[in-house]
Amino acid sequence: MGSKGLGGLFFWGDKSSPDEDSRVEHFLERISNGGVADDRRSAIIELQQVVTESSSAQLAFGAMGFPVILSVLKEERDDTEMIRGALETLISALTPIDTTVGQKDEVRPASMNAELLSRESESISLLLSLLLEDDFYIRYYTLQLLTALLTNSPNRLQEAILSIPRGITCLMDMLMDREVIRNEALLLLTYLTREAEEIQKIVVFEGAFEKIFSIIKEEGGSDGGVVVQDCIVLLSNLIRSKTSNQVLLRETIGFEPLIVILKLHRGSAYNFTQQKTINLLHALETVDLLLMGGPEGEPTRDANRFSNQNAFAQNKILDHLLMLGAESQWAPATIRCRALRCIGNLVLRNPQNCDALLSKLVGEEPHTEPALNVILRITLGTSIPQEFVAADYVVKCFCEKNANGQSMLVSTMAQSNSSNLGSHQDDGKLTFGRLLLQALITAEDKGDLELCSRACSILMHIIKDNGHCKESVIQVKVAEAVPPLGSLETLLHRLVKSLALAVSTKSKDMDHTNADRVGDGLYIQPVILHLLVIWLADCPNVVRCFLDSPTHLSYLLQLVSSPNIGAFVRGLAALVIGECVLFNTAAESANDAFAVVDAISQQIGLTSYFGILNELHKSFNSYCSASVPSKPTTRSSSASVLDVRQLENDGLDQMQDHPILVAVFDPLFFTFVKSLETEIREKVVEIYSITKNKTTVLPTDLEQRVGELDKDYISRLKSFMQRQCHDMQDLISRNATLAEDLVRTGGSGALEAASAKPSSGRERVQYEAIRQELQEASRQLEILKAQKTKAEEEANYYHNVAGKLESDLKSLSDAYNSLEQDNYRLESELKTVRKGGDLPLAHPDVEAIRAEAREEAQKEIEAELNDLLVCLGQEQSKVEKLSARLLELGDDVDKLLEGIGNDAGLPDEDDEEDE
Repeated sequence: MGSKGLGGLFFWGDKSSPDEDSRVEHFLERISNGGVADDRRSAIIELQQVVTESSSAQLAFGAMGFPVILSVLKEERDDTEMIRGALETLISALTPIDTTVGQKDEVRPASMNAELLSRESESISLLLSLLLEDDFYIRYYTLQLLTALLTNSPNRLQEAILSIPRGITCLMDMLMDREVIRNEALLLLTYLTREAEEIQKIVVFEGAFEKIFSIIKEEGGSDGGVVVQDCIVLLSNLIRSKTSNQVLLRETIGFEPLIVILKLHRGSAYNFTQQKTINLLHALETVDLLLMGGPEGEPTRDANRFSNQNAFAQNKILDHLLMLGAESQWAPATIRCRALRCIGNLVLRNPQNCDALLSKLVGEEPHTEPALNVILRITLGTSIPQEFVAADYVVKCFCEKNANGQSMLVSTMAQSNSSNLGSHQDDGKLTFGRLLLQALITAEDKGDLELCSRACSILMHIIKDNGHCKESVIQVKVAEAVPPLGSLETLLHRLVKSLALAVSTKSKDMDHTNADRVGDGLYIQPVILHLLVIWLADCPNVVRCFLDSPTHLSYLLQLVSSPNIGAFVRGLAALVIGECVLFNTAAESANDAFAVVDAISQQIGLTSYFGILNELHKSFNSYCSASVPSKPTTRSSSASVLDVRQLENDGLDQMQDHPILVAVFDPLFFTFVKSLETEIREKVVEIYSITKNKTTVLPTDLEQRVGELDKDYISRLKSFMQRQCHDMQDLISRNATLAEDLVRTGGSGALEAASAKPSSGRERVQYEAIRQELQEASRQLEILKAQKTKAEEEANYYHNVAGKLESDLKSLSDAYNSLEQDNYRLESELKTVRKGGDLPLAHPDVEAIRAEAREEAQKEIEAELNDLLVCLGQEQSKVEKLSARLLELGDDVDKLLEGIGNDAGLPDEDDEEDE
């Protein structure tokens, strides 16, 4: 090394330290070429210290150190101290020194070294082979090194481990090793099984479930440390994306070991440490994964979910979930929320589990109360929005596809009446219906309005998709007779009052410009309107009850047209008005659909009304696309510092800012609203395009009836003409209103849409007839095109056949000419012989022989020519037919036949005959 060899004798306290590259190179030289074992061990220890303390040394080591260290690991297995030093050096090279977040393009030595090491050929297999060593520290450092590699370069390490025979098996064996090594192997496996399905399969095959629950039991269950957390995380990784793994867990070990983790003993000291809270939370998340049945789109998801629900119910998990979610108010809020969500998924579309929850009592004797009542109290009374969402989710899952459960809850509401709803005293014996009604009708201040809106969300679940329950709830009376109606006030009318009070209360809050209070009641109006939208859907009796009060429709129209109300609230109010048209079956009354459409046209305008529905539709689309990538629970709260008016007027921000709105307005509601909006548009246009009287007449009605006097006939015609004039004036007025609407809104797009789509029934019929004719003409054109193509192909074929026949005829003509030439030559020779006088007198008559030969040749040629002419006649007939067909199709036949039969080389028939 020359002068570099002296570079190893440095004083560490010297401020003028040499370049890190030289130091790293010096140590590597000593390790690689040193002759004394102690010196090499000392060099590797000093190298590890330098790499641990300096990022530049890490960079230098990554550039030239891996081959040297890997050579040590491969060739010096007998030197335990050297192997330990080499592994520690590699760990130091892969461990970040500066943990502060830098620029994106900043070079990070630890990450770069991890990438370089993972690219070294056979490096992963070499490290896995070290796990078989007897030395404890070698196995321990190897696992740490693999974990560091996985943290920085997961994909490459996963691929490398899968390519090595028994690589995963070797790691699984480490779970049975000493505690420290077991914990490191467990952490490594949690990283490996996050997304790699192939590794998940091998880990499950190697008995991961038994080993996981064995470790959890050894560590003390939920009271254990971080090792229990790692075990549950590994379990979640194995069952999250594979339904088959869930089935294997259920049918082999069962769910009881998982339920034991959730078990809390009643009356014991509940000490929820931070680690215990984390362990319970992960266990509940794992239960939730199993109750969901598998990933979205899995064909067997529903069947597996149902089997998992039944298996959990058989192991009495409902008792433990109620203890964590409903009884243990000293438990952390995250635990309570997750436990309530698990209860919801346990009873979702499962009649047996719904009945079990309905009959379950919570508390200790004699202070017990139905579980659903306790969950309702949590929904109404909690100060944590996420806990309200979780408790509300339980009621939602209980009522979904559960008509009997919905009817039972409605019956408890019907048993309550106006005489026993005024008291706020709660002795713990109130029925579910009375608790709910008390919350629904008490709306004297803002706090009660929030209570009312939460109760509205519960009521929405109870009546959703159940016409019988909707009609039963409108019969509930909540107050004495009121002057406008002259009868007992219904719950529906009281909720409209609460909506009006919520609007006025929020207006006062905006006047005070108290930004801290903006988000408190942000969800009140949308939730009440959400209930009305669900309640009026497909239920004409509810629509009739809603319109019985003349002020309801007027108030909603004012709400829709108010510029101070957010677009989201106005859109929901517009939906309620649209349902009063769509599901209105009243005939020729002041509250029929025709009257509602007239009110919309006069006070809002149809164009403005449809524009409000468009804004609601756009907000739904934006919300769905924005909410897909992130979960609602991790949503940023930065929107809370927005300007008050901006937050109030932006419907999208309203939904994204508050967790209650996010939970209530789920994607299923958005899908329902989109279909409902389309039906409302069509119904409004249909009603607006006809007259109220719908005056129609048949031709026979215009004729004078038998025995009818002229005076009566004239009077009948006059009355008919008056009705027709009235309807025409009505239609003219409607057209003028629409024109003013379009001019006022500058709706060029609306005009284009109106011109593109037929507006009246007659135009629609004409449009449909024209469309069908166009389709038929297109079909006929395609047929003609196909026939034309076929005819052209046949014409080409026969053209080729005619050319071949002409070629054959020319060949026959050439043969005939050749025969004539031979005949002429023979005659010349004969004449020459005769002149010479050498021909004997007894010689046969040459002329006769020649005549006979000529006659036979002539006959043969004529026979062949006759056959050829017959063929040509047949082909000519086909050509004439094809020519006629091509003329019908518009093709030029002369061009197709041009050049046929004009060959200059053909012989002249007249000449042949002359010869």
